[in-house]
Amino acid sequence: MTVVPIIDINRDPAVVAAELDEVCREIGFFQITSHGIPETLAEAAWNVTRAFFDLPLEHRMAVAMPEPGYPYGYSPLSGESLSRSLGAAGLGDLKESFNAGPFEPPTREYVDPDEASVYVPTPWPDQVLPELRAIWRAYYAEMLKLGRRLMSLFARGLRLPADFFDDKLDASPSSLRALNYPEQNVAPVPGQLRAGEHTDYGMITILRQDDAPGGLEVRSATGQWIGVPSVPDAYVINIGDLLARWTNDQWRSTLHRVVNPETVPGQATRRQSMPFFYNANWAAVVECLPTCLRPGEGPRYPAVKAGPHLMDKFRSTLV
Repeated sequence: MTVVPIIDINRDPAVVAAELDEVCREIGFFQITSHGIPETLAEAAWNVTRAFFDLPLEHRMAVAMPEPGYPYGYSPLSGESLSRSLGAAGLGDLKESFNAGPFEPPTREYVDPDEASVYVPTPWPDQVLPELRAIWRAYYAEMLKLGRRLMSLFARGLRLPADFFDDKLDASPSSLRALNYPEQNVAPVPGQLRAGEHTDYGMITILRQDDAPGGLEVRSATGQWIGVPSVPDAYVINIGDLLARWTNDQWRSTLHRVVNPETVPGQATRRQSMPFFYNANWAAVVECLPTCLRPGEGPRYPAVKAGPHLMDKFRSTLV
């Protein structure tokens, strides 16, 4: 597969599920249309996010992640190296980010002490940009709905009941992230990218991106890097490591990166994107699905809990 396909998900679920199964086996990346996210809300979230990154640095740093390993808040330029999640000694990525977690903690007791780490408060810039929190909350809720819809289609594609994943996602500690890739007025250090090569750690990622130069690339099964163009009113979807583990690697969690733009006089290179990481419940046990075990084949991975796996990966990327 040499292109990232575009799939209209508002069709016969059986047909869409079969297409998703094929794509996830081939490349693990696709774009969706007819997703149902209100355009007015998507635009509001996008614009208020741009306003956040336009704030003076001291206002952004006022909501910085308060300590190493804290998952939410602002992370400055080069504060993260995604390639480190694969064990590489990567340079800091040429991006800054703002990250928000679940808006409501669970009403039950935590299943283990570390679970509390995904429900810590998000630092919000309420004094200088009070609308950010409310708009992101509404957008986060829509992303949860879309994530559940996609997982139902994925279940069908894996020859499972459409509701198979429901009880593994009903307390999803998902996160919404915004990324700003500033103008590159100074040449990057050799080997330094806007985002280094990595796979995503969880279930699925739902990404909105713009059409700026220096964009997202996906590595095909043959080792070719494929650009992912910006398609109007479409979201880029990719599966993460946990869903690949669940399928015994029949579905691919694919390496991807964000490359540096070419320098063209007079051409703006600032880029923005907003990924939503739809995660399984903290205590969800991820192990080989029965429909993904070929005759004579055993599971490739031991069972893991979703939450601890995610936090270990996240902490490995900190610079």
